[in-house]
Amino acid sequence: MGFEKQQIDVDGLNIRYLSAGEADPPLVLLHGVGDSAVDWSWVVPTLGTTHRVIAPDFPGSGDSAKPNREYSLEFLTQFLANFLNTLEIQRAVLVGNSLGGLIALRFALSNPERVAGLVLVDSMGFSQVVNPVLSNLSLPWYGELAIAWSKTPLGAKQRAWSRAALLFANPSQVPTAWLAEQERLGLVPGFLEANLSILRSQLYVLGQRQIILDSLPQVQMPTLVVWGINDYVLPNYQAQDGVKRLQQGHLALIPDCGHLPQVERPELFTDAVNQFLASEL
Repeated sequence: MGFEKQQIDVDGLNIRYLSAGEADPPLVLLHGVGDSAVDWSWVVPTLGTTHRVIAPDFPGSGDSAKPNREYSLEFLTQFLANFLNTLEIQRAVLVGNSLGGLIALRFALSNPERVAGLVLVDSMGFSQVVNPVLSNLSLPWYGELAIAWSKTPLGAKQRAWSRAALLFANPSQVPTAWLAEQERLGLVPGFLEANLSILRSQLYVLGQRQIILDSLPQVQMPTLVVWGINDYVLPNYQAQDGVKRLQQGHLALIPDCGHLPQVERPELFTDAVNQFLASEL
């Protein structure tokens, strides 16, 4: 079983998403900054054998609309609400990677009745600490200079390989399809500008802006925290600090893995998620 690529109008924005499976509760998979729903394509078919799975491109990302606007955390959280409403999904399990995890957390805290469970994958919002390679992009003009270079064919290729070195424990084993998607995204009009805005909504030169650690005890639903042990973006101690504060927290540390377990170690990722879903929901 594979997945389908679909499009839907959400509050006037054309949104692309991947879908598979039929069984409830649905799983809604949210990608991180500078990425797309393609990040989930290594796990959507497997997860789709037991659940309905939906993986959107956020506005400004992938093949979704890229309006010229500020991409704040508030805008992206409201988009998630609008997306679920448009698909008439009343209750779902939210699975968020990196910034997608923070958006899932924000939504769950304000709409607990609509979230059956959470899976936070190397999530932002657990600490101020983040790799300065990313936070430095928030500096005036630095991010714009990076965009200008990354829009060239050679720059797009270098951007893809640089991201691989940052996001994977084993960059030499990165799937060629992931690299090809990253290179393609760098050349999509409006993508780099939108994602710089998204990144700056959560990062500044000293690290992460919104720290949600003190709100974790308020999270009511079962929550699985998944983290690559070799995450160079967000150190794995953040996962251990976070899971202690959750009412119904579970931790899965993925060995020999970086910031994108769903791409680098998809079998271990789906095993951890399926075990969580079977035991807690």
